[in-house]
Amino acid sequence: MDVAITKISSKGQIVIPTSMRKDLTKGDQFLIIKEDKTLIIKKITELAKDLKHDLQFAQRVERAWTDYEKGKFKSLPAKKFLEELEKC
Repeated sequence: MDVAITKISSKGQIVIPTSMRKDLTKGDQFLIIKEDKTLIIKKITELAKDLKHDLQFAQRVERAWTDYEKGKFKSLPAKKFLEELEKC
């Protein structure tokens, strides 16, 4: 899993970091799902085969975010966090 921080331009464009663009080409299309302050971006060509997995992931993220907003979260060292993440 890759993680990066990016920003939105004055024209509303989001920069995808170079390290995450290696399998993307000009003209690729993406599905963007927005709910409140959460965005999920998925390349459309891979959508059909992974849709069930993606929806389950989105539901887990939503539950986790709701718990976070309610103060129901715990702090973990980075290594332990990544181990927990791999179990999902």
